[in-house]
Amino acid sequence: MTWQPELDELRRRERLAEQLGGADKVDRQHHFGKLTVRERVEQVADDGSFWELGKTAGVARYDEHGNLIEFTPSNFVFGIAELDGRPVVLSGDDFTVRGGSNDASISAKREASEAIAAEMRLPHVRLLDGMSGGGSVKTIEQAGRTYIPVLPGWHVVVDHLNIAPSVSLVLGSVAGFGAARAVASHYSVMVRDTSQMMIAGPALVEQAGLGTVSKEELGHADIHTANGAIDDAVDSEAEAFERAAHFLSYLPTSVDELPPVEQWGDDPGRRDPGLADIVPRNPRQSYDMRALMSAVVDEGSFFEIGRSWGTSVIGGLARLDGVPVAVYGENPMMYGGGWTADSCRKLTRLIDIASLFKLPMVHFEDCPGFLIGKQSEQDATVRYGTEVLVALRESPVPYCTVVIRKAFGIAGAANRKPGAESMRMAWPSGDWGSLPLEGGLEVAYKAELAASDAPDELKAEITERLNRLRSPHRSAEFYEIEQVIDPLDTRPMLCDWVRLARRTLTPSPPSWGYRP
Repeated sequence: MTWQPELDELRRRERLAEQLGGADKVDRQHHFGKLTVRERVEQVADDGSFWELGKTAGVARYDEHGNLIEFTPSNFVFGIAELDGRPVVLSGDDFTVRGGSNDASISAKREASEAIAAEMRLPHVRLLDGMSGGGSVKTIEQAGRTYIPVLPGWHVVVDHLNIAPSVSLVLGSVAGFGAARAVASHYSVMVRDTSQMMIAGPALVEQAGLGTVSKEELGHADIHTANGAIDDAVDSEAEAFERAAHFLSYLPTSVDELPPVEQWGDDPGRRDPGLADIVPRNPRQSYDMRALMSAVVDEGSFFEIGRSWGTSVIGGLARLDGVPVAVYGENPMMYGGGWTADSCRKLTRLIDIASLFKLPMVHFEDCPGFLIGKQSEQDATVRYGTEVLVALRESPVPYCTVVIRKAFGIAGAANRKPGAESMRMAWPSGDWGSLPLEGGLEVAYKAELAASDAPDELKAEITERLNRLRSPHRSAEFYEIEQVIDPLDTRPMLCDWVRLARRTLTPSPPSWGYRP
């Protein structure tokens, strides 16, 4: 007697699980330009590394003799895999079985994937396509009752945010609980032409009397990357997988470790001659902050996050001499670099990621202050800007600012982490104060200008007088800025700084709860 019959039955059930929702449903998935969940797992995971759990879970039907006659696999696939040689939990919805909804016994496996990621202290990469655990009205008939809404396992999703990195890839139509899982992550991506994200689908919207709309009108990637619900959009699933791996490469496996240092191969002493004249002498002229930041950090290492929203601030991850850092800079091409409500929200989120995973921060500052005007007041810009300054105060990581040009007002005070002796340096183009000279002069000298018989001449005279005092060298005399540097020295100095900064870091759990 052997156990061969049971082993044969196991192989049979595994083959049934691999068929997903059947050939017709797989063909339909491909028809809409989407991969199946198993094809996605194969592309994301390192070759041969996927250790699947719960493969034979599903809904079975037996004959009167107890023989299996029909099997529908659970529409959720998960396990432990390696991604670029590092362990992760990898999970995905199977849209070919009941559209990824709770009708197909998804809950237990989905909850297990979240719990294992938390208990094993591993990054979690979610491949979202469907309801991702939410039910449909058909559940009422199947259960014989209605149920009051609960979010099973949600506490583990939240707890994991403070333990290890999480990435959500929206690869199809995601609604309800699936949408909540998409945004409950440290980084999220949508595929432009094959994915949508929404609170509720078109049928429910129409039934609520809110008009007839398509899935694209409700939840296209362009909508959610512009409002900040999703970080980035890409044109293919393959690109989404690459973005996930790239993001994780800057972060530790968990908060128990420091981010990994790589041998990037870029000379830390490199001096880019293009930095010498990248900033125009005319303060009203803009320049390319992305090009400036990319020229300073390790070549090709800048990984921008949230390019399509909060556009007056550019932020993301990068490396300096191989050390992962969080970097941001004001974008003079958008609102002159003024902080908007959205750019403040984006910046707070970047600071929180840096704080959680112990990434030193570098600020390339050209900040004229908060964006002013009626819209800014309606958007509560001062509240979100204050949140940035609070996040900076609470951040436990080293912080360095290079003042490229402007540093004005409350927002301009982010040249230093409040309460810390942060490293600061300024280019000769540095220009700072409580208010910009342009515009502020009329306020400060309002009475004199009003009383003058030649206000334009007086304004020009005052401007010339004040301009003689605007040199950053005058501030350096009073140690109000630590050092004025040659722009070409920026990279070598930052590489020296980051090596010192990393010595101060130790792995530790956060003292606060991360909020996505």
